[in-house]
Amino acid sequence: MSLAPWTTLATLAERYDAFLVDQFGVLRDDERPYAGANEALLRLKASGKTVILLSNSGRSGDYNAERLVKLGFDRAGFDRFLTSGDVARDILAHETAGSTATRCLTISSGGDRNLSDSLGFQSVEDAALADIVIISGSEAERTPLSAYRKRLEPAARRGVPCYCTNPDRHKLVKGGVTAPGAGSIALAYQDLGGPVRWFGKPYPEIYRQAQSLLSDIADHRIICIGDSIEHDIAGACRAGLASCLVRTGVLAGSSEEDLAVISETHGARPGFLMERFIV
Repeated sequence: MSLAPWTTLATLAERYDAFLVDQFGVLRDDERPYAGANEALLRLKASGKTVILLSNSGRSGDYNAERLVKLGFDRAGFDRFLTSGDVARDILAHETAGSTATRCLTISSGGDRNLSDSLGFQSVEDAALADIVIISGSEAERTPLSAYRKRLEPAARRGVPCYCTNPDRHKLVKGGVTAPGAGSIALAYQDLGGPVRWFGKPYPEIYRQAQSLLSDIADHRIICIGDSIEHDIAGACRAGLASCLVRTGVLAGSSEEDLAVISETHGARPGFLMERFIV
């Protein structure tokens, strides 16, 4: 028996008015767009739908939108790009307003310290000196998790608070192979005894912010489309929104039996299945 009924994007467009669409694994891999994804976004917009790209990226939505356009996506294909990094920045800016200089160790990809810099934190490289830790990205395809654990242990041992702005446990590399993501590094920090606060899918804050942008659309007319049961589907279920699992991305090689086990583990089943995000 199939985990959920199979559908098409055209069928979903007949039923829903707003689409919360994941980025990695639905629209693109780590290197290039998936064939037909840009055209699918444009078709949704042409039919009057509201499209918000919802991503577990530690970088800002503006940064991600610009990166998509550089990859060949048309900016007219989506209304807004909202990331876990955006949500973390808004919450932490409010919570740290008026605080004294904070020393921050950032674990990221490509040396990104955007969140720390935007909050006025002082960047440090030594975990023994850090007042907080931000985990926004991973380079675990070339840096083993054991190296991250060793680097982070002095902060975890002192109970330094960690903010994970990308809870994805896996990331796509080399055009589709998976490697440990930022979420796996944050779990290692937690395992070392450090406290972790999570932002992004499947946690509620990112859905509340997305729904606030769709205040004129009833919840039952909103659908979330993603490639991860653990993040996209579970988050949609917790938010009381419809969901569709696309069979590309991190679970592309999983069998129906595998998907059923993952769904049972996370207490979340997609409402629909779709082969690819195409018209």
